Amino acid sequence: MSTAPGGHFELPPLALYVHIPWCVKKCPYCDFNSHAAGPTLPEDEYVDALLADLDAALPQVYGRPLTSIFFGGGTPSLFSARALGRLLEGVQRRVPFASDIEITLEANPGTFEQAKFRDYRSLGINRLSIGVQSFQAPKLIALGRIHDGDEAVHAADMARAAGFDNFNLDLMHGLPDQSIEDALSDLRIAIAQQPTHLSWYQLTVEPNTVFWNQPPLMPEDDVLWDIQEAGQALLAEHGYAQYEVSAYAQAGKAARHNLNYWTFGDFLGIGAGAHAKLSDPAGVITRSWKTRLPKDYLDPAKRFSAGERSLSADELPFEFLMNVLRLTDGVASSLFTQRTGLPSSLLSSARAEAQQRGLMLTDPARLTATREGQLFLNDLLQHFLP
Repeated sequence: MSTAPGGHFELPPLALYVHIPWCVKKCPYCDFNSHAAGPTLPEDEYVDALLADLDAALPQVYGRPLTSIFFGGGTPSLFSARALGRLLEGVQRRVPFASDIEITLEANPGTFEQAKFRDYRSLGINRLSIGVQSFQAPKLIALGRIHDGDEAVHAADMARAAGFDNFNLDLMHGLPDQSIEDALSDLRIAIAQQPTHLSWYQLTVEPNTVFWNQPPLMPEDDVLWDIQEAGQALLAEHGYAQYEVSAYAQAGKAARHNLNYWTFGDFLGIGAGAHAKLSDPAGVITRSWKTRLPKDYLDPAKRFSAGERSLSADELPFEFLMNVLRLTDGVASSLFTQRTGLPSSLLSSARAEAQQRGLMLTDPARLTATREGQLFLNDLLQHFLP
């Protein structure tokens, strides 16, 4: 059934997420679909599978241009420029690229080779996201990382030398036995590399990880709070504006791919374990997900798809707000109707309750969490559950 009986629904921008599931070794905090690589990677077979996976989705997105592509993992920089080039050529033959498309590749400092990164840049990849996590040896050892602090600094230098004028550094805080001074030292070193974007987020212990079964000694809550406040002040002082719960950017350098997620845009997902969210012209919104294990994904006798379901009209307010309320400035109230086809009046009652609790701002033209609402986002979203 259409969610847009009034005809107000507008197809949102379209992005592509490509999951490359291999890494050098599995980190003890990681709950992503990643797997330790063997001595050789099945690059050609995997690119063939990715393009076949994309072919299956083409009828749902025919004629719509891609505004961004994101290679995530795992460690996508383990793949050669030749393999990624063949993939990008294949994608572009199937789906048009917007003239200003943003193409991001995740990379880890331990996998940096300057010649390889020049080749990546020549393919049209125009943004890197470098997984630093920390610059301090004891913290990197605790996190199971394979690089050291010097390699992380060198990675930023090599990114610039390879022609990347837009790159993100991925940094964690709240690390095992971390002090405020430790956390701020990491931030200062990161800022000194002059990235255009910083992802700075608190380590959380997730189920099905080594840390879940063998929990490290984490900082106390009051230390975590002090780290958060001091770090945000330091980032603001150096021109990094917070635009999402854990994302900070120089002017005009917010990650367009992630903004598409957070504004309830559409995205194709190809690769082992990838997820997708697609809308049709009638306003029906479907989420789907791919088989997780690389060996199953590569098996021609098996299907790529592991499941899909259409969202009901009752679910859409929560699904929409779960994303947009992560943004520091929220979104225009009208975006709810544009993305869901539903009248914004559906939100009125729950919104009033959240405003009474001080979790949402009262501006009727925008849907915006207060600072407290962002800190307690789960509590805020409870008001919009179906």
